[in-house]
Amino acid sequence: MAKTFNPSSDIPSLDGKVIFITGGKPSPSSGSAYRDKPTDSNSGTAGLGAGSIEALANHNPKKIFFSGRNQKSADTLIAKIHKSSPDVDIAFVRCDISSFASVRECAKTLQASTDRLDIFMLNAGIMAVDPSVSVDGYEIQFATNHLGHALLVQQLLPLLRATSRLPGGDVRVINMTSIAYEQAPRQGIDFATLETDQANLGMIMMHKWARYGQSKLAQMLYTDELARHYPEITWVSIHPGVVMTDLFANVDFVTKLPVLLINIGRTTPVEQGFYNQVWASTCEKKKLKNGAYYEPIGTLGKRSTKQAKDEKLAQKLWAWTQEQFGAAS
Repeated sequence: MAKTFNPSSDIPSLDGKVIFITGGKPSPSSGSAYRDKPTDSNSGTAGLGAGSIEALANHNPKKIFFSGRNQKSADTLIAKIHKSSPDVDIAFVRCDISSFASVRECAKTLQASTDRLDIFMLNAGIMAVDPSVSVDGYEIQFATNHLGHALLVQQLLPLLRATSRLPGGDVRVINMTSIAYEQAPRQGIDFATLETDQANLGMIMMHKWARYGQSKLAQMLYTDELARHYPEITWVSIHPGVVMTDLFANVDFVTKLPVLLINIGRTTPVEQGFYNQVWASTCEKKKLKNGAYYEPIGTLGKRSTKQAKDEKLAQKLWAWTQEQFGAAS
């Protein structure tokens, strides 16, 4: 367990490594209730994504790619990083992670731009937003947090697997789940209604958190399955802590009040919010268990719900997810 973590001294040299960190606010479908609320601070250009990029850039990686939808924010971040790490090679890739078409274009750009990918951080995310569906017709949080990343992994698998076969290959994929997986509905994932806005999912007054928890449970279980199918790559899911980024700050007060009360005295400072994902990306490989779930910092998490330990549910999610990509090809 890494009780303490200092990005300056504890991250080793990243010489030769190529990194990709996702972000990107989703586009609402026509008539959607989800508008341009600034709830995507898990993007590549803000919050945990930006913190991760800045920390990793200081350790001489070969190249860092990051995605998002805001070119102006990306340019600002690149300029900031070049002040402290002037020699780092960093590139922005435009991507709406909730859109299958945009994800496929992003993957093509990556494949044409690099011959290796060592660290892949599935960082983009939205939280507790109003009922909506993605441009492809799926509940917006599930589409953004799980489906977009799952498709991007599928598209980049040949690159990831090829990198793992290189001398000294150590490929890691870090999937951002959350302790909020505990808020998933009783059935874990309501497959029958995923192609709706799931406005009434879960308990009364907790619908937003049920939808969010469902997506975070999916990220955790899908990571389990990826580790089972492709053990040559290290796959882990991580909880960053309860971090008061803009992603949380822009949730309405009534929605976030239960979380604030439950976590009094247990929040993680924003400036340390990215530590767990960066630790998992750069620690000694022997410290990681493939497919495991980690809480801050570097602590093997104990899954507290039946659904989070349900192998049959994980297998069902795997099969269902593959079917969606087949239908959208």
